[in-house]
Amino acid sequence: MTFNKSSLVDHVRAEANISKTVAEKVVEACLSGITQALQEGHEVRFVGFGTFAVQKLAARQGRNPRTGELIDIPATNKPIFRAGIDLKKAVNPE
Repeated sequence: MTFNKSSLVDHVRAEANISKTVAEKVVEACLSGITQALQEGHEVRFVGFGTFAVQKLAARQGRNPRTGELIDIPATNKPIFRAGIDLKKAVNPE
């Protein structure tokens, strides 16, 4: 089973005892806040849970797998997530 955005909204609604409409706004606000912070180059840290950050990938050369021709791959920013200690312990019970 996949836990998706809709599942998260339902979970927030049940845990906080709020309406689905309010839960949707809460989830959207959290996601847009994280996105905006990453766009501005900030890290988003939830102590114990993990850290969202942006990793800068340098421009490089690669090869077209069909032709073997060299191609230029432009520099890009890659969003990453590093799990915190509490999350690691939660998914790896002893």
